[in-house]
Amino acid sequence: HGAGGPAAAGAAAAASDQGLDGVVAVEAAVQGTIVSIEAEPGSLVRAGQVLLVMEAMKMQHEVVTPVAGTFQRTTVRVGDTVYAGHVLAYVEPGDVEIEAAGDEATIDLDEIRPDLAEVERRRAYGGHEARVDATAKRHERGLRTARENVEDLCDPGTFVEYGGLVVPSSMGRDADDLARRYPADGMINGIGAINGAQFGDAANRCVVMSYDYTVLAGTQGSLNHRKTDRMLEVAGEWGLPVVIFTEGGGGRAGGAGASTSGEASQFRVGGPLDTPTWRSLGVLSGQVPLVGINSGFSFAGNAALLGCCDVVIATANSSIGMGGPAMIEGGNLGVFRPEEVGPMSVQVPNGVVDIAVADEVEAVAVAKQYLGYFQGALPAWEAADQRLLRRAIPENRLRVYNIRSVIETLADTGSVLELRPEFGKGMVTALIRIEGKPAGLIANNPMHQSGAIESDGADKAARFMQLCDAFDLPIVSLCDTPGIMVGPEAEKTALVRHSARMFVVGANVSVPMITIVLRKAYGLGAMTMAVGTLKAPAMSVSWPTGEFGGMGLEGQVKLGFRAELAAIEDPAARKERYEELVAKAYERGKALNAAVSFGVDDVIDPADTRALIAHTFAAVSHPAPRLDRRTKKRAHVDTW
Repeated sequence: HGAGGPAAAGAAAAASDQGLDGVVAVEAAVQGTIVSIEAEPGSLVRAGQVLLVMEAMKMQHEVVTPVAGTFQRTTVRVGDTVYAGHVLAYVEPGDVEIEAAGDEATIDLDEIRPDLAEVERRRAYGGHEARVDATAKRHERGLRTARENVEDLCDPGTFVEYGGLVVPSSMGRDADDLARRYPADGMINGIGAINGAQFGDAANRCVVMSYDYTVLAGTQGSLNHRKTDRMLEVAGEWGLPVVIFTEGGGGRAGGAGASTSGEASQFRVGGPLDTPTWRSLGVLSGQVPLVGINSGFSFAGNAALLGCCDVVIATANSSIGMGGPAMIEGGNLGVFRPEEVGPMSVQVPNGVVDIAVADEVEAVAVAKQYLGYFQGALPAWEAADQRLLRRAIPENRLRVYNIRSVIETLADTGSVLELRPEFGKGMVTALIRIEGKPAGLIANNPMHQSGAIESDGADKAARFMQLCDAFDLPIVSLCDTPGIMVGPEAEKTALVRHSARMFVVGANVSVPMITIVLRKAYGLGAMTMAVGTLKAPAMSVSWPTGEFGGMGLEGQVKLGFRAELAAIEDPAARKERYEELVAKAYERGKALNAAVSFGVDDVIDPADTRALIAHTFAAVSHPAPRLDRRTKKRAHVDTW
């Protein structure tokens, strides 16, 4: 019973019933067995002092006196089993002052008990102080440790680690030695806040995982796979974005942590083939943003995880491949150094890497910026003088210009993050902000094949539209294309299928789009930039420099007036007539006439483009980027 109150009064009444007036009976609160008697009969006791100890269901319960006074006697002996309510002892109340003895007198809140000390010692093995040599080796190579990257990525003091005490499964090894040599089993996992200062606490919690290359070369063991699976489950259940640092050599071929459950695993046929990690990450595609960051070597299983991510950020020293040198040599395919397998000179232009950066410092900064587009709007922003856009397109309609300069001027200052700039060069895909609000942008690049739609560019744009749609980012499309690329060489790239992706994906996105024709809008290529038709976007407008036609006007004249031109025998006269017909075609197809015939919704002053985008997106009430991502809008986002 607790001290005083009805419980004490009830106990006194019970004692009175037994002829012990004024004596308090102390009863058993639970059914159990007496294991010790802690006070001597006739001794003075203070309120709350332990008189006896009982055991029930393998747990010991202290029986205390509710009042101060004299311990009269006990009614039980050690070994007795009693029911709840049984009177165990009698105490005669009295005014006594007794100091608490030993540990009960004072509590040192700074004292570390041995059990806690053991935990903290083990945890410290993974810290910077305990891994001085490993840290120094990383720094000598111009690299950071896994923990340094995680600490830089997450807001200070917000990272909560999962599985930090895990060590590789290894039969017969000393656990303390394993913890020193292989802290966290080479995998740092947890939840941290990213960009909290900009977007607030509700929007910024992310799952963060990092392979630790200083532990077994960042390889994947059985327990660090379980840790990864646990974090991916948490990400899915609570709708948290995932950031994963993938430096490592893939699965462990042997040694600490290679097996799944000690000796028994040696006889498992299925073994590593039933590991769910890659499927678990794949399931999250389209539900939460997935960010992969790589520095150094990433091979096999590590590279496969990187490839599942929405965006791949890689440093200049990265080598990324589905098999490392040992696997290549084992397949009798030659002997190569790790640096020769998937270097950035290969993986950037082929589109594997979305954003190439110099080092890990820049990689983390870019990851923060990328996540910010999916975390909400910024209250403060700046923009260039929009009158500059009036002269962005040369008056000479045959002269090329820099589309990236147009994008930088149009978007909020410092808000442009381009993806895959070296792949599919005829198409630009970028994340931007307009008046603080995030959006996606696709644009033709007239400096590459005049902005014609090629296979790689179509894949790039279609996949980017999926990404924007999955996370509710509206899309701005800047159109300047002579059409879908033509010719025998183009057809060797399966252009028929690849270009069709823009029609199929575009027709099935639900976020609003605004198409702005900067100059050329010809044929099927222009229609891909407007998700199939200029009447599909929320608004389709043109700058005064716009040109429209069902196909390239020169080709249209050659086809439509072939007989007339062939009938002119004088070559000079024939050329003069051809140029006259082309000039008339351009006059008919210029932006103003397209607006008059309602081919587009309007022709606008380029300086008004930002305002048009902001007002239109506000008018169609597109949702803000989804922060509660426990369900999916799309089945997944293509990896390609």
